[in-house]
Amino acid sequence: MSQPGATILGLEGLELRPDEAAFLREADPWGLILFARNVESPAQLSRLTARVRDALGRDAPIFVDQEGGRVQRLRAPHWREWLPPFDEARATGPRGLWLRARLQAAELRAVGIDGNCAPTCDIAGPRTHPFLHNRCMGETVAEVVQNARATAEGLLAGGMLPVIKHMPGHGRAEADSHKDLPTVAATADDLRARDFAVFTALNDLPLGMTAHIRFPAFDAAPATQSAKMIDLIRQEIGFAGLLMTDDITMQALTGSYAERAKASLTAGCDVVLHCNGTRAEMAETVAAAGALSPAAALRAEAALRWRHSPEEVDLDALSAEFENLSHGKMDG
Repeated sequence: MSQPGATILGLEGLELRPDEAAFLREADPWGLILFARNVESPAQLSRLTARVRDALGRDAPIFVDQEGGRVQRLRAPHWREWLPPFDEARATGPRGLWLRARLQAAELRAVGIDGNCAPTCDIAGPRTHPFLHNRCMGETVAEVVQNARATAEGLLAGGMLPVIKHMPGHGRAEADSHKDLPTVAATADDLRARDFAVFTALNDLPLGMTAHIRFPAFDAAPATQSAKMIDLIRQEIGFAGLLMTDDITMQALTGSYAERAKASLTAGCDVVLHCNGTRAEMAETVAAAGALSPAAALRAEAALRWRHSPEEVDLDALSAEFENLSHGKMDG
């Protein structure tokens, strides 16, 4: 049996047109990722996710960025509005983050989504770029590990695959990697003691996402395309899960999409994430990426074994606890 493609692709709009369905059948991406352009209502979204899986002929994972705050693709009036993770962590702590993640998982599973690209495990600092700062879960290693673990466990309890990001650490970046390639000049010892330490503590989780950041203390190439950095993630940090790139359409990377995909996979990433682009650009990425490597296929299978039916809970009771905790902390 042939392996799926080493890609996670975005979708074009609210409905899956016949030509897009045919493209997906041919491309056979390992998974899909949704954005606001794909979201209108629960009924529409449930229809879209079902048709995508029908087109692929398998129960492919479907991801979304539902962090809360600015990075939240499913929004009111059909879904809850969530605080940015940094603010939520300050307001409710680990218990609130677990409850929030469990409730998010219920919302997402109800419309056919089973992967959330969260938690953001980068450490916020005084110079962290504003695009990232309030998406972080704290300002110390211990705080981020505790809060990220609570978030991941809440998602898993709800049948949701969490994705820890951005490996091996994005918090020191002072540029927005959507627009530029950040360079982090910290020493290797400083990075190991702080940024990398968070991911070491979370290395048992099933999926991770790379950072488009250059760490000159280790290599001149961005981490996503650096064999040295991917080896560090695997060997030193000890992450054995499926490793996806951050979106290769971001301007931190250069070259054609084929070159970006090949460089990332050659460095040791398992799957290329292509979120925004034309059909031709996606086809170029798919052709360059090829199928999952044997090692990546094993990691993909292992990651999907973490996906299970949600544990039975009283969601109303959890929601009431979350609301009481939120108001109590904010009022206090």
